[in-house]
Amino acid sequence: MCISTGEAAFSGTIVYCGRQHHRVHGLVHVLGYQNTAVNLADGPHAMLLHLPTGQLTPRHFLSAGRAGGILHRMVAAVEHVAATADGIAWMSAEPQPVQVFDHDVYTVLLADDPTAIPAALWQVPPHRRPDLDPDLLHFYADHFPDHTIAVCCFNNADAQRAKPLLLWYPPLDPDRLTVPALDSHTGKAPDLDATVPVVLFSTDEAPSDWGAPVVYPGDMRHRLRAYLPTAVVGRHYGRGQTLPNGDFTISHRDLLTGDFDRIERLQPTRS
Repeated sequence: MCISTGEAAFSGTIVYCGRQHHRVHGLVHVLGYQNTAVNLADGPHAMLLHLPTGQLTPRHFLSAGRAGGILHRMVAAVEHVAATADGIAWMSAEPQPVQVFDHDVYTVLLADDPTAIPAALWQVPPHRRPDLDPDLLHFYADHFPDHTIAVCCFNNADAQRAKPLLLWYPPLDPDRLTVPALDSHTGKAPDLDATVPVVLFSTDEAPSDWGAPVVYPGDMRHRLRAYLPTAVVGRHYGRGQTLPNGDFTISHRDLLTGDFDRIERLQPTRS
């Protein structure tokens, strides 16, 4: 459930999007992303995520710190509720053309214009520097003109100790929660006609009996906890439940009413 710059195998993917009123930043969306990656190609590697915001800087990336298992805790909460109740749905500085910085095991490149990324690759350490197909970058430029593109560069040794990728941002549409889930592990632009098997959502406006409560580590830093939900809902698309290749999305209204059949796969359209 991601785009990679070369042949790779990804497993155990968890994606999360939450709608949160932060006491400093106001209404934001929080994205969580985690998987296990195995590079099947020679050399460095990267995964690309298109994020529904035009305002993204290194300060929007959150460190998981000692709480590296928080997304797994959300999954466990939903699985526990599903097992005990029938019918529960499983589920900075002046802006630069490309911002380059280190976060956890990744060297991240952020760009509003993905076609500007190749000129900044020299800033990525050689052991993480991927080969980027120009057609893939033009695909993002054509289909996600209002988004910020994140290229998260890593190598196999990095991937074994990666913590969940967590970030917050002012969303393009505050009332629609969307997680990037386009899938292609060939280094090429994704095949939009393909079907892909397999999400967690939250909102701090839900009633107290909504969703599955999440238990966090007692030593979690307060700064991180301020971005995380008290309860989550989710759905798992297993074998025989394939959907068209695309992002996962649901409106905030449908999320609040518990209408999880309204979770859709949103396919990109050329601008």
